[in-house]
Amino acid sequence: MTPDTPPIDKTRKRLSLGPVLYYWPEDQLRRFYNMAAESVIDIVYLGETVCSKRRSLNTKGWLEIADMLTRAGKEVVLSSLSLIEAASELATLKRICANGRFRVEANDMAAVQVLAGKSEFIAGTTLSIYNTHTLEKLAHLGVVRWVMPVEQSRDVLRIFRQKMESSMEIEVFAWGRLPLAFSARCYTARNHNLPKDNCQFRCLDDPDGILLRTREDDSFLVLNGTQTQSALTHNLVNEINDPNIDIFRISPQSQHTGEIIKIFHDCLIDQQNIDQAVAALESFMPTGPCNGYWYGEAGMLAGCSTS
Repeated sequence: MTPDTPPIDKTRKRLSLGPVLYYWPEDQLRRFYNMAAESVIDIVYLGETVCSKRRSLNTKGWLEIADMLTRAGKEVVLSSLSLIEAASELATLKRICANGRFRVEANDMAAVQVLAGKSEFIAGTTLSIYNTHTLEKLAHLGVVRWVMPVEQSRDVLRIFRQKMESSMEIEVFAWGRLPLAFSARCYTARNHNLPKDNCQFRCLDDPDGILLRTREDDSFLVLNGTQTQSALTHNLVNEINDPNIDIFRISPQSQHTGEIIKIFHDCLIDQQNIDQAVAALESFMPTGPCNGYWYGEAGMLAGCSTS
């Protein structure tokens, strides 16, 4: 266990705040994490996971925020880039992995290679782990927590729980627009008729990405630089009592994240009715709900049965 990682209490479920997936300016990021420090969130993931050109904060800046959150009693995890394409990105990855204080969320197999056998780490959702053999192999390399891929269902999770030999924690993406795919191309730049190498940082104009609609004017996808997201917001607050989930991840959005954290927390401690929570959370969704993947259905479906 790294020095700045608090002891894990496995007797209770916890809430995590995933890394900010959008390009926000430094002052907005610092205000956001000041809010997180004062919230009831248990775990905070920090760092750039989408595009290395987003440099509102450098490694030193992220570590300053990590220190502040640690003083507030939060478990801090540094998240790595999900798609590494350049030597400079690999160098940054190595600096993050060598921080010596905070656990790292490995979102690319390059991060796994750097971390393996050296320190405990978290297997991020973009590692795309689909069988227990792979997960057990990673456990031997140092993985202590697995963030399940967003397209996998609760039935798959149950199978994993039954077959797993290790006692690693399982974290599930429980709130936010689903990260669906990454590309070497930047679709935000393309949307503005700009080349990726001269994108003019247009992602700053869209703090929650660019919404795409179908010809029928239905919400379809969201462009977020090199990342493609669902237009609809994934919500699993109604699964808050699932015994197979240890940690519920809330993905940040530019507004109302503090209120969302509180609603999830109140449901965890039985101080809010689940149906009322579902209704309240829908008012914070930019374009409506979805949870189909969790029930083995099309991801864009909503209101699937919890039976």
